Amino acid sequence: MNNKIKLAVAGAVLASASVANAGIVIPAGDWTLDVNGNVNAFATFMSHDDANTITGDLIGNTQSSDGESDNQSINTGLLPSWLGFTGTTRQNNVDVSFTISMQPNVSDNSSAGDNKTPLNRQAFLTFGDKSWGSFKLGKDIGIYAQDAILNDMTLLGVGAGFGNSGAATTLGGIGTGYIYAAWKGQVAYTTPNMNGFQATLGITNPNQMDSQGTAGQTEYQDSFGLEGKASYSFGGDFAGKVWGGFARYEVTDDTVAASFDVDAYDAGININAGNMGVTAYIYGGEGTGITFLGYQGATSTGVERDGNGGYVQATYVIPTGTKMGIAYGVSKLDLAAGESSSALVKEQKRWTVGAYHPLTKHLNLVAEYNDVEVSSHNSLVNESDAVSLGAILFF
Repeated sequence: MNNKIKLAVAGAVLASASVANAGIVIPAGDWTLDVNGNVNAFATFMSHDDANTITGDLIGNTQSSDGESDNQSINTGLLPSWLGFTGTTRQNNVDVSFTISMQPNVSDNSSAGDNKTPLNRQAFLTFGDKSWGSFKLGKDIGIYAQDAILNDMTLLGVGAGFGNSGAATTLGGIGTGYIYAAWKGQVAYTTPNMNGFQATLGITNPNQMDSQGTAGQTEYQDSFGLEGKASYSFGGDFAGKVWGGFARYEVTDDTVAASFDVDAYDAGININAGNMGVTAYIYGGEGTGITFLGYQGATSTGVERDGNGGYVQATYVIPTGTKMGIAYGVSKLDLAAGESSSALVKEQKRWTVGAYHPLTKHLNLVAEYNDVEVSSHNSLVNESDAVSLGAILFF
């Protein structure tokens, strides 16, 4: 069973074990309004084996001060709960649309339990025609590494980052196989679909990143970010998609003594044959960083570090309709030229085993086991593992 789920995430369509085919469609004069989204929640049982401080890792010092290593939480998974509104119309031979969305959370750690504010990940318009392509203006998922996250099976589950009790989302495969595409102000052009081939090129808000992870430090950028991708989709007994992309940023960061460049590339393939699905993905570049684009991508003097990684994933739908999956992902960060060994993160890797069962047309039950290990350049290691049980409902 390879039915299509319509997600509010960038209007993307994912092949998965779930089956929601559309949102709630409402005619409204010249417009058609599509109300869509999801609600998900997971009970997660975690164990953290180590308490080392590794700079830039996604686990962190995960034991309490008195050595407590187990933790439980009820939280959303990689996808936040989602409510999206998309309006479409055709005027003067042009297809016009808007999308606005918000993402509430299912828990937080405050005493009253109501301190979390919603995320607002989308606010964009599009216009175009199938004969000449389309333009997008506004905030939406980034172009670079977009297909990596949209083909990750943990999009229906938890993946890494499961120690973040009360956080908005977990991390899925972010930082353990791919860089987060993030949500970016952008102006992008997408070509028409030419027998399966399509390409997107866009400029993005440049104030997205800083190398040391201190929020709000990038400023006075003199150039936009540039991101792009090309893909080819094919059908038949072996249906799927191949893609490649890039990102280019010139970063001014007042936490470092000089500017640095981010030059990243990626490539991937997804193939589905019968009940079997396989995805393979790689990325790399200079200044790319780890987990988030540009994060730890340069030294305090602006010397770029190389980063690379990827993931492989295989799924199979058994006779009950349950999609079983296994995935391995790794992200690596090299030392810069002349940089000595330190507690800087060197490698983050993840094993995921998951089961995704469509209980109804719109509702999936999910069970996952995730093991994450982070190592540093001076041989420190943190390891965490978790079992997550929950459900995700699309509409």
